[in-house]
Formats: sequence, C-alpha cells, structure tokens
Amino acid sequence: MLMFERVIVKKSERGLLLRNGDFERVLSPGCHWLFKGLDRLRVETFALDQPAFTHGLADYLMAKEPAVVAAEFIKVELSETQVGLRSDNGVLVEVLAPTTRRLYWKGLVDVAVEVVDVAAGAELSPGLTARLAQTQMRSRGVSGLAGVLQVQVNEFAAGILWIDGKVDRVLGPGSYAFWKFNRTVSVDLVDLRLQAVDVSGQDILTRDKVSLRLNLAATYRVTDVLKAYTQLQKPAEHLYRELQFGLRAAVGTRSLDELLENKAVIDEVVTGHARARLADYGLALESVGVKDIVLPGEMKTILAQVVEAQKAAEANVIRRREETAASRSLLNTAKVMEDNPTALRLKELETLERVAERIDKISVFSGLDGVLNGLVKLA
Repeated sequence: MLMFERVIVKKSERGLLLRNGDFERVLSPGCHWLFKGLDRLRVETFALDQPAFTHGLADYLMAKEPAVVAAEFIKVELSETQVGLRSDNGVLVEVLAPTTRRLYWKGLVDVAVEVVDVAAGAELSPGLTARLAQTQMRSRGVSGLAGVLQVQVNEFAAGILWIDGKVDRVLGPGSYAFWKFNRTVSVDLVDLRLQAVDVSGQDILTRDKVSLRLNLAATYRVTDVLKAYTQLQKPAEHLYRELQFGLRAAVGTRSLDELLENKAVIDEVVTGHARARLADYGLALESVGVKDIVLPGEMKTILAQVVEAQKAAEANVIRRREETAASRSLLNTAKVMEDNPTALRLKELETLERVAERIDKISVFSGLDGVLNGLVKLA
C-alpha cells in the first residue's frame, strides 16, 4: 500500500497544505509528495489570476503567520476612515470600503492598493473622479462603487451639495464624485433655463357671481439656487399656488363685463401679485398669460343674444344713416333741376332710357314730347 501521494502545483497556482484541517504551509509550484500517515493531509490550490484570497484562514494568517503573509501575500488592512483603491496591473478595478481586511496573492497579477483618508474630505480629486467616470466603457468594470456618489452637472444647470443634512455648496457644470462612507451625501440638480408652468381648470366666481373656468400659462427661472431650494421644499409647487392666488384676486374682484372688455388686466394683476411674493425665494417670473376663459353654457347663450342685439342695432343705425344721405341727395338734385331746365331735361331723357330698356316695343303717336308728358302724368 502506497504511503505517499503526489500533488502537482502549476506555475500559475499556489497550494495550501492543511494538516487535519489546520494550516501547515504554502506550497510553491512544483511536484510535492505527501506522506500518508496518521495525520490527514489535504492540499487546496488557488489560481493566481484571481489574486483575492478569500479563504477562511485569511484572518488566522494575518494574525498568526506574519512571515507567511509577508512572503506570499499583499496585505490590506483599512481603518474606519480609510478607503482602498485596488489596481490590478495598473488598472483600477475595485474600491475597498473602510475596515476591509484582505489578502492578495503575489506573483501573476501586480496588485497595488492606494489608501485614501476619507475623513479629510468628502470630495474626490479631479484625477480620481476622471478614473471612476464611465467605468462601464471598460472591458472590466470597477466594483465597490456603491460607496461613491458620482454626479454630472450639465451646462445651464447647478447642483446643491448636501452633506449630513446640511447644504455644503452649489456645484457648477462639471463632473464630481463624493465619498459616501461615514456620511450622508446627496446632490439636487436644478435647471437654470426658462421653465414653463400651466395653471389649468381654475373655476372662479366673478364679482357679479358668474362662474368662469380659466387656463393660465407662465414662465419662470431660478435666479438664486440656495434661496429657492433651502427656503422652499418644492419651488415649482410654491409658484403654482401663488399663480392660483393671483388669478383669484384678479377675477374675484371684477365683473364679467370688466374682464371681457380688458382681458389683459388678469395678466397684469397675476404678474404683480406673484412677483412680489417670489422675489425673496430666488424665483423670477418672466411672463404670464391667460390662454382660455370658458363661460358656462347658459351664459354663452345670453352673451350671444346680447351680441346679436348689438349688431342689429348697429345695422339699423347704418341703414338710417344711408337713407338720410339718399334723401339729402335727392333733395339737392331737385333744387338743381328747379333752377336749371336743361338739367331737368337731361334727367327726363335718362329716365326714358331706363324705361326703354325694359320694353320690347314702343309706339309713338305724339312725338317725343308726348312720351315724356305721358311719363310725367303716369308718375
């Protein structure tokens, strides 16, 4: 019966010899003979292209076998305020959280860990921020990014940095990254461009108790980011309410006739009301306009009748004016003919011409004078 067992450890591997389950030694590449005696010997092999040593004996080796650790491993032991940046062959591959304790095999992969003190500040350096950006574009992503807040602030925007519930500062356009370890970090992005808000379906009674439905449109911009987002939880909702109040103040204090005669008064009143209340909150109202004024069905019928009556009255006035002008013209013509027999004669010939146009055949017995005299007698 053979008392030896041959074990081969490849050049790309390391072996861990265990005697009765306890650590015996690290086996280097080569052929090893194990004596099978009373003790139970076992060898576990590890591929060096996966350098992280996650075995259950890692804590034992760090605590009790410092010489083995120094010879075979790269040791990482971080405090509560330290973060490790692990690189494999010069490429960043992992962010190690505080209090991490880990071993990495030496040999095939050049493992380096850069230690960063996160207590010195929440923000990462621009160089490190650039290294962490767009990690999904690499063939191998960076793990452990849950502990890093990455923020992209676009042009025409700003970011409010909150650290542990307090405003730290306003971020301009650019790329930023912040450590989330041992602190609470968040960024609110604010669009500084012109914004639009609609106040729709507002049912309001006029001073003379007529119910109107109005739709209002407004544009605004954020002029002071800190004022707007530290004093107001939701600036857009605050603006919406102020526009509502201004609309009710404009409509409720005026009659329907006043509003229909001057619709611009609503815009003026709402603008004045809202601007006075928004200035202290870092919001600037740019424009206000009423899009629609919807009347109840019965009021539409009444107004249609009023308009119809007004137009009929205007038509009567025009008709009377034209009749008066025609009568005055006839009177002037008669006066001219009274003093001028030639003009009268020309008028008679004109009348005869119009009559002749409507008659196919005329028999004349008394000459032209007889025809004219007959026409005068008929008239």
